[in-house]
Order: sequence, then C-alpha cells, then structure tokens
Amino acid sequence: MAVQETPLVSISLVTALKSIRFLETLKRIRFSGQLILTDPKGQQWNFYLYLGSIIYATGGVHPVRRWQRNLATHCPQIPAQYLKLQRELAESKTTALNNCWEYHLLCLWVAQQKITLEQAAKMIRAVVCEVLFDVVQAMRATPQIKQDNLLPKPLVLIDVQQAIAEVNQLWQSWWNAKVAKYSPNMAATIKQPEKLQKCTTAKVYQILTKLLNGQHPLRDLAVQMRQDVVQVTRSLLPYIELGLVELVSVPDLPIPVDVPVLKKPPISVTVSKPLVACVDDSPLVCQTMEALLVAAGYRFVGVEDALRSFAILLACKPDFIFLDLVMPHTNGYEICAKLRKLSGFRDTPIVILTGNDGIVDRVRAKLVGASDFLSKPVDAGTVLSVIRKHLEQGVISS
Repeated sequence: MAVQETPLVSISLVTALKSIRFLETLKRIRFSGQLILTDPKGQQWNFYLYLGSIIYATGGVHPVRRWQRNLATHCPQIPAQYLKLQRELAESKTTALNNCWEYHLLCLWVAQQKITLEQAAKMIRAVVCEVLFDVVQAMRATPQIKQDNLLPKPLVLIDVQQAIAEVNQLWQSWWNAKVAKYSPNMAATIKQPEKLQKCTTAKVYQILTKLLNGQHPLRDLAVQMRQDVVQVTRSLLPYIELGLVELVSVPDLPIPVDVPVLKKPPISVTVSKPLVACVDDSPLVCQTMEALLVAAGYRFVGVEDALRSFAILLACKPDFIFLDLVMPHTNGYEICAKLRKLSGFRDTPIVILTGNDGIVDRVRAKLVGASDFLSKPVDAGTVLSVIRKHLEQGVISS
C-alpha cells in the first residue's frame, strides 16, 4: 500500500509547490518589494521581501485570525491589552494601516520593548509558514511583483529555501494523514449529535460538543488543545467520514481598527504591455528574466540561440532588448551594431549584460550604440529600474 502511495505524494508535492517556487527566483535576483500570489478563485496572498529573503507574509481567508492565534502563542503578554492595541492602531499612520498593519505593530512593540525581537521573529516565521501552506494547498497561483519600500527595517530575514522545505514537510504530513482535501482554515461542527453520542463515551462527547461548535478553525482548535493541527484533523477524520461531523467555512474576524478604504482608480483603456527581449545563451538567465518581467507586468521573449536572435528580434520588434555580451559564434556588440543600422531599432533601448564589468567593455558598448550596461548576476531592482528609466525616456522624447 505504501509503495503505491509514494508516486501520488510526489506528484502532489510537485504540483502544489509550483505556486511558491517563484520565491526561489526572487531570492536568486535579490528582489526587494512585494510578491502577490492570486489563485483562480481570486484569493490573494502577499509576501514582503528584502534582498530575496522573506520578511513577512499576509492575506488569504483569515489574516486576522492567523494574526491573533500566533500573537496569543508567541506574544502572550499582548492579547491582554487588546483595547490599548486598538488605540495604538488608531494612532498609526494611514500608510501603515493600508500596508500590512500587523507588521507595523510588531515593529512598534519591539521598539517599545513590549515584546522581544526573538518573540517577533518566532511569530513571523509561524505566520509565513501558514501562508505558504495555504498557497501550496491552492495548487495554482499567478505571481505579480511590486517594488516598494513601505515596510520598516526587517525584524527577521527568512531564507526562501528553508521556508519551502518546512512547508514541504508540513504538506507531506497533511497528505499522508489523508486530509489533503480539507483546509485547516475550516471549522468543525457536529452534524448528527444523536449518532455521535451513541458512538462515543460521555466524556468524549462532552469535549467534542464544547470544541466543535463551527466557530473555530482547525488551526485554532489545535492551539486550544495544544496539539499539532495534523493530529487534530486526523483525529476528527473518522467522524467526518461517517457524516457525524462536518467541516464548514468560517469568516475572518474584523480588523482591530477601521482601515481607510483606498479609492479605486478610474477604469482606463487597456494599453499593450511593453515587450522585453533577452538574448542570452544561458537558459537560467532567460528563465529568471522571464519570471521577473512577466510578474512585473511586461511581455517577454527569450532567445538562447544567438545565431537566430537577429531574425527573431526583427520579427517581434521588442520595445526593450537585453543582450548578453559573450555568446557562441557572436557577441552582444555585433548584434547591437547591426540593430542600430536599422531604422526600426535606432531608438530601441538596448542594454548589454556581462559578467566582466570593465571600462573598456563599457566604452565599446557605447561606441556600438548600447543604451546601458549591466553586470551579472542580474539584480531585480536594477533590471526593473533600467527598463523603467529607458522606456520613460523614450516616452518623453517621443
């Protein structure tokens, strides 16, 4: 039996983890900003990163419940001051309320020495793990990135690989417990009390009626019972399969303070997204650039065969071009010089990519008409900045 289940587990893990693998790309290019993952149902999760490491995560169906649950677990001295918490939130800046109020509060409490940095770090790690698990369970999520610096100094830097390994292990335990189709955000409620009473002892029934009231998600139950959420859910599985207990959706709790509602911008006419091309014989560079630029809202074409690059660029007429300096049979200088001789590419921004950032190379790049020069390995912030810089210049000059 175990031998037959192994491939299924592997397939499930590969499929599920696809949604969060994009974080590895952001780590590789040391991205700072916000990653927004959206599933087919419109559910969104937000990850905040600093130089490729996770500093916080939020979103999903229960951001407030998740916050309060982990606050009670890791910072037990805070929930007792709930009314004061509301006042502190009300006095916070609007930008803090609009952008991850939970994280701003943790920073405030650390600064005021109400909680220790170690407590904040443990809570953040637990929150990030829960968010990652929910994204994994969604199976499919579309990434979008935003470069912003709205979060304060990082309280903790969470390595992407370590976080993925942790959630991988948790998801495998969830799958092996045969509860993969259930969300830990669902609440258990007794569906057939009479039948349940007949098949349990009086003491067990009393405990179940107290706990399974349809008000508390499985994750909350696990905290109350001081058990692992996998263990709690697995213990309820026989009752669920018999139809005596059912899992139901439960709404999130209200945010402790009113968050100002941002006015939606007026609907604008859809404009074609700029097309960015990258000519580089390294598949990893092309894949990394594609993941970054598509998530940033650009269209992308990658060309790994330098000999075919000229024909492909002529056919697709990109708005911006990255050219690797050193490639088999040709180089970025030659391709750039040829493109500049054509009227359709005289004003197209062309940026040379190289692992050897020398003065001679920079001068030669300018002589053949390159717009800019970037060193490898590419940095997310630099790549996005150079694209914006040259595309905006093109709009102004035109």
